Formats: sequence, structure tokens, C-alpha cells
Amino acid sequence: MVRRSLSRDAAPSDTAAQVTERDARWALGLVPHLGGVALAALLEAFGCARGVWDAPRGRLLAVAGVGPAAAGALAEFPWVERLRDDQRRAAQAGLTVVVWGDTDYPLLLGRIASPPPVLYLRGRLFPEDAVAVAIVGARRATAYGQDVAKEMAGELGRRGVTIVSGLARGIDGAAHRGALEAGGRTVAVLGSGLDTVYPPEHGGLAKDVERAGAILSEFPVGTPPVRLNFPRRNRIISGLSLGVVVVEAGVESGALITAHHALEQGREVFAVPGRVHARYSEGCHRLIKAGAKLTESWEDVLTELVPQLKRRKQARGAVAPLPPLTAEELQVYDLLAQGSRHIDLLITGAGLPGGRVASVLVTLEMKGVVRQLDGKVFERLDVG
Repeated sequence: MVRRSLSRDAAPSDTAAQVTERDARWALGLVPHLGGVALAALLEAFGCARGVWDAPRGRLLAVAGVGPAAAGALAEFPWVERLRDDQRRAAQAGLTVVVWGDTDYPLLLGRIASPPPVLYLRGRLFPEDAVAVAIVGARRATAYGQDVAKEMAGELGRRGVTIVSGLARGIDGAAHRGALEAGGRTVAVLGSGLDTVYPPEHGGLAKDVERAGAILSEFPVGTPPVRLNFPRRNRIISGLSLGVVVVEAGVESGALITAHHALEQGREVFAVPGRVHARYSEGCHRLIKAGAKLTESWEDVLTELVPQLKRRKQARGAVAPLPPLTAEELQVYDLLAQGSRHIDLLITGAGLPGGRVASVLVTLEMKGVVRQLDGKVFERLDVG
């Protein structure tokens, strides 16, 4: 991701006429209580962010979804002054800033109903982070739940999947650690400005996540981690991801809010079952009853997401080069050089345990170099 330079911005004494369209979009993200749905309606109605700022209160009120409070907040907001102040704070903190509409704005996130107008980042996002899975759950998690989250994140991370979570205690922290220990990429979404890490004991973990991925927030520098921010940030966790895995959650857990956002955004929802009478399992069991994918391992996640990844590759159309493969992946891939093979023949030819070959085949499917035919027969795809 390209680091945005703030040196091109003019001094705080600028007039509104000197502000760019990108800056005007940035400023919209600073208006308190302006929801993403209302923001999208405003941009559609006026065609650009500058048009929103130039509109009188009466025209703002005529936009569907914009009530008196939002119209008044926009009309009275000293947006050029607040914009310059926010730009100064972000520059002093050494943050990367991505504005909705930038070419490097995360693709999946930009497609949700209420994408955040501004993202503040530490670390870097890459295009391959679009292949991401969120792992979330209870803060007061059991040792078993944390082990499951950590193992699942590690196995997915080894296969090139970016792990997204919220840096919270319990399941979130375990998911980030699992990805880090596997050498994978991970992204943490905060419910505060990036000058504040919450919980404070995760300061070291936050630095590790920054080095191996990114920490991001829609909240400007100086925003404290107040309770109301966390449900709002959960839509970003799901919006960055192809699917959300819930590991241990009570019926009022914030993880269920993330799952509901995922459903609204058209993402897959996975839930790990737990003990029947345990309170920390109630949320997961309710999700499963409602149609979430019962999930016991990383294979369950990838099996559900592989078709999505195939459709994404087909939509791009171009023949891609062969992606990096491990020694085991290359061994199985080479066995398919002469044509399709049943999984039993691949197991015999590779000399590996059956479960291991099955795991490798799922990874090769995810990487878009192998596809499964009827009857557990596999063939190579044209790449390279």
C-alpha cells in the first residue's frame, strides 16, 4: 500500500475552494454520528463530496435517510479546519491514511453498505489480503476455545489466508497469535484511535501484528475505546473478510454482532460448537441452528470458501502464474501433470498419509491450481 504524503496539503488557513475532492471525502468521515448509509445516499444525491459540503441544509434534508440531526451536523461542521487538524495529527503519528475512493482502499470493504470513509493504518495492506477470514469470539474464553482459535488461524495462515480480528482479549488475541506463529498475515481492527491500544496489555501483540500485517481503525487519533465504538468496528472486521468464524460466544457477545454484519454483507458465517450446557457456547449453537456452517477445523472453512475464490479468479479472466507451492504441494501437483487422478492414486504416489494429501489438495484448490471433479478425482488447471 502506498503511504499517503500529507505534505501536498495546504496550510490550515485554506478556504474550502482549495480543498480536493479526496480531502472533502476525508472530512465527511470526521462528522460525528453520520452513518455510512446516510453518507452513501448523500454522495449519490450530490455526485461528490464537495457537493455535499456546498449543499444548504434544506437540500441535505431532502436526501432519503438524512434527518434533521445529520443535516444540522453537516451544515454546522467546521470541516476545513477539522480536516487540516486531523491531517496534522495523522502525519505526526506516522499513520497511513486511505480514503474511500482511493485505488488502494480494500476492495471487499468498499462493497459493503456502509464502508468507513477513512481508514487510519499502521503497517501495510496488500491486495492478497482480500483472501481473508475473520476469527472472533468471547473475551472470557476458555483455554480450549483459545487453542481452537489459535490452531485454526495458524493453519489458515500457512495457506495464505489473512486472519482478521479485533485485538481483544480471549479469542481475538489467540487468533492473531496463531497467524503470527505460523508466519502468516494478520489484520487487527480497533475501536479507538491508533494512538490507543485496547486492552493495554496487548501493546506488544499490536506491534507484532503491525510488523506482520496491519492495525487499522476508522476512528481518528485521540478517539478513546468507548463501548459504543466496538459494535461499529465489527462491520469492518466482517467487511474485510470472505467469512467469519465464531469461536465461543454468549448470546449477547459482540462476536454475534460481527456474524450478523457478515450475513448482511453476504459473507459466510462459521461457528465452532461447544459443550451443550455451557453459556459460552450458546451463541455459537444459535448460529448453527440458524444456518451457520458447523466448523471443526480449518478444512471446513476452506471447503466452503474455495468456490468463492474460484469465481474471483474466473472473473479476473487472465491466466495467472503458478503461485508459490510448498514441497508437499508441488509433489502432489506434479502427480497430476499427466492428467486427472483419483485421490487414492495421489496418496499412493505421494507416499503421504491420506489426511495430509487431502489437506494439500484443499490448499491447491484454494490457490487455484487444482480442481476437484466428481468422485474425488482431481485435475490441474491451466496456470503459468
